[in-house]
Amino acid sequence: MKLLHKDIEKDNAGQVTLMPEEAEDMWHTYNLLQVGDSLRASTIRKVQTESTTGSVGSSRVRTTLTLCVETIDFDSQACQLRVKGTNLEENQYVKMGAYHTIELELNRKFTLAKKSWDSIVLDRIEQACDATQKADVAAVVMQEGLANVVLVTPAMTLLRAKVEVTIPRKRRGSCTQHEKALERFYEAVMQAILRHINFDVVKCILVASPGFVKDQFITYLYKEAVRQDNKILLENRPKFMLVHSSSGHKYSLKGYYLAFIYHLQAAGEVKALEDFYKMLQHEPDRAFYGVAHVEKAADALAIDTLLISDKLFRHQDVPTRSRYVRLVDNVRDNGGNVRIFSSLHVSGERKL
Repeated sequence: MKLLHKDIEKDNAGQVTLMPEEAEDMWHTYNLLQVGDSLRASTIRKVQTESTTGSVGSSRVRTTLTLCVETIDFDSQACQLRVKGTNLEENQYVKMGAYHTIELELNRKFTLAKKSWDSIVLDRIEQACDATQKADVAAVVMQEGLANVVLVTPAMTLLRAKVEVTIPRKRRGSCTQHEKALERFYEAVMQAILRHINFDVVKCILVASPGFVKDQFITYLYKEAVRQDNKILLENRPKFMLVHSSSGHKYSLKGYYLAFIYHLQAAGEVKALEDFYKMLQHEPDRAFYGVAHVEKAADALAIDTLLISDKLFRHQDVPTRSRYVRLVDNVRDNGGNVRIFSSLHVSGERKL
């Protein structure tokens, strides 16, 4: 998702202009929209025309409309989003107050205006527009002299760094130049990892190569981490995973590795939910559920981790939705962790 324009006043009213770039962005947009919002976008309208002879025909024209949102329909299988509402600005094809349905399209911008932008919606925009925030998995795809450091999401592979070092061939009786070049190469890859991978967000780093390049690099990485007392690398050592690739080019990660990456995206949420059920079973006095009990725990500053479904923030009753937003803000303001579960993932389908 691209954020093209943002104009939000101090009273939290305002508008943003966004452009969805991939199917996943339609899911984010669905979570941004609420009944009563104003949506301006390009759309197709069927219009009737009358010729000078009196004959009536119809044609489909592209026009830009601004709707007051009344109905939001999201097809999770096709990732299609349709928004129905009444026209707020009359134009040559559509009268004021007339109903129309806009189907939002990839790579076509839209402008969304709200009377109040709350923290949940603004966080959703930041998450949708910042690829590094949703890239739970990183990969270092390498061969001798070439390495690509990438961040991986379910829909895209984002290149963060490309490392190229000329490695001379081994000479008979002397490998010094070859070994020195390899060491420079490994050092450059290590620095690229430290510079471009956010270990607070990333849950797994795949190190892939043909042959034994990956094994030799990991040996170098761990040795240097110990020598330099690099706490970031030492603390995140379990996140590194060695896999095979056909080359050092970023598109050489194939097959079950990509399936593994996709399912890993929600691993943190699944673990948090399992931890909750374990606590409910073994320490029931520390596990609270139901909005009233959770609100009391929040007021007592007793919440370490709040688990909440994103479905609650799509509630059409504004006071009810605001209640959940206040709960999340309360927990965050007092140092607690908040995990918002996607209702499209198995972890979000299980009821708390």
